[in-house]
Parts: sequence; C-alpha cells; structure tokens
Amino acid sequence: LSVSVSVSVSLSLSLQSPPISRNMRLKSQYPINLKLILICFSFLFLLFLILRSSFSSSQKIPTLVPSIHPSNLSDSSKEQQSATCPPADLTPTCTKISPSLAQALVHYTTSNITPQQTFKEISVSLRVLQKKSPCNFLVFGLGHDSLMWTSLNHNGRTVFLEEDKSWIKLITEKIPTLESYHVVYDTKVTEADELLEIGMREECKVVGDPRFSKCQLALKGFPKELYEIEWDLIMVDAPTGYFDGAPGRMSAIYTAGLIARNREEGETDVFVHDVDRVVEDKFSKAFLCEGYLREQEGKIRHFTIPSHRTRSGRPFCP
Repeated sequence: LSVSVSVSVSLSLSLQSPPISRNMRLKSQYPINLKLILICFSFLFLLFLILRSSFSSSQKIPTLVPSIHPSNLSDSSKEQQSATCPPADLTPTCTKISPSLAQALVHYTTSNITPQQTFKEISVSLRVLQKKSPCNFLVFGLGHDSLMWTSLNHNGRTVFLEEDKSWIKLITEKIPTLESYHVVYDTKVTEADELLEIGMREECKVVGDPRFSKCQLALKGFPKELYEIEWDLIMVDAPTGYFDGAPGRMSAIYTAGLIARNREEGETDVFVHDVDRVVEDKFSKAFLCEGYLREQEGKIRHFTIPSHRTRSGRPFCP
C-alpha cells in the first residue's frame, strides 16, 4: 500500500511539473517581447517627430542669399552670371545706318532708273564684297549703280574711272560723295584685233607697275596714288564699247589684270561686264585668263587673279 501511494504521488508530481515550467517560460518571455515592442514604437515615434520638425523649419525659415555687387564679382563669376541671368535692360537700342546706305536707299527709291547690271549679275560681286569689305574697290565706269557699289563697300575706298567729263559733272552734282577721276583712252573698238596680237608679245607678259610697262595696252594716265594702292576688287564696266568709234575696253581689261598680278601678295577679284560682246569676251579670256575664271552669270565674269610677285616663274596664265 505504501508503494502504491508512493507511485501515485510521484506520478502526480511528474504529470503536473511540465505545465508549470511552460507557464513560467511564457510569463518570463512575455515581458521581454513587450519591452522590445515598446522600445521600437518609441524609436519610430521619436524619428517621426524629428523629421516633422526639420520639415517644418525648412518651410518657415527663409534661405538667406548674400547681396553681391557686380564690382565684387570675379571675371569667371561675371561670365557665369551673364550666362544664367537674362539681361536687365531688354529695351531695344536705336542705331543709325551708314550715311552712304541711307543715301542709296533714298536715291534708288525715288529714281526710276535702274543699274545697268541685273540682280543676278550684281549678286556675283556682292558675294565677294560681303567677304572682303571694307576694302579697296576700283571701278572702270561711273553710272547709276555707282552709289550702290560705294554703299556695299561701306568704310572701304571705292574709286570710279570715267572717260566723259560732262558725265562726271552730272553724276557728282547729284552724288557729291563719290570719288571719281577722268581717264583718257586712245584706242578704238576697230583696233581690237590688232591690240589683241600686240598683247600676245613678250613685253605684255611682264608683270610690273603699268606706268613703266612697255606694253601698248597698259594705261599710264591714272593719278599716281591709284597705282600705289593694292586693289582688292576691280570692276571693268567701261569705257564705252558698243560701237566702232568707241574706245572699247581692251586697255581697261589688260590693265586690270596687270594691276592684280603686280600686288604684293594675296589675290584680286576682277569682274568684267558685257562679256556677250566680242571685245569683252576675247580680252577677258586672254589677259585675265580662263584658268582664273571662277564664275559667269549672265553678262558678267568673275576672275580671281593671284599675286605674281610672291612666286617667281609663275606663267602669265595658268
């Protein structure tokens, strides 16, 4: 009986001990988990408050920008400021056009006389002037288009050579700002074939100052100053050449080519108008050279002639 009682008691104790130990573990773990949750929650709440306060302060507190005077800026700072900031004054400024252009606008607007060249022909010379002007521009001929050439070569020097004194007086009375000189020609269109043969001689192939040339075609009656200028453009649109007794442009074309070859360095653009006529056609090909021909538009030809003084032994025509 004592043995059975002992066994019963021990069994009773063994059966009750596991639940007691499990409950004890649960009670001991529950406070720990609760503490962790509370700590995490408190941390998140604190983080939320910090972020909220920083966001509010960034909105309420204005950003202070130091005032900088332009005089205190360095060069690099000024460049950066000018690149990023629009100009302070957007009011358009008024600038005057050149007097020659103003005069040309009024002249051609109030005149029913048009220049002798067509729009496309003028455009050939205009393209060169746009690149070279202001420059030295020598024009054989004084006419209704003279003011236009002077205006297109604004701030450059444009000189006109004319055979008719009365015509010079008439034009310069209307446009006194033009620089023109009277030139005497001692040739006639009827002599063109003979002069072309003369131009093929060796003395006419020598490059030099036209005043000292032994070639009969060289013009020697210009003012001294005109021989000493290096001309960037030369336009041959005179003298008269449409009838047999007219001077013709034989000497003018030859002399233009000689002046271009005799410059110190660089090149000269030479234009010949009325190349539909025999004299202008033959003499421009012979003395300005087909190898130097750059363009032909309508009745005008454009030649680019390099200096023959910068390279010895250069042939008269390429």
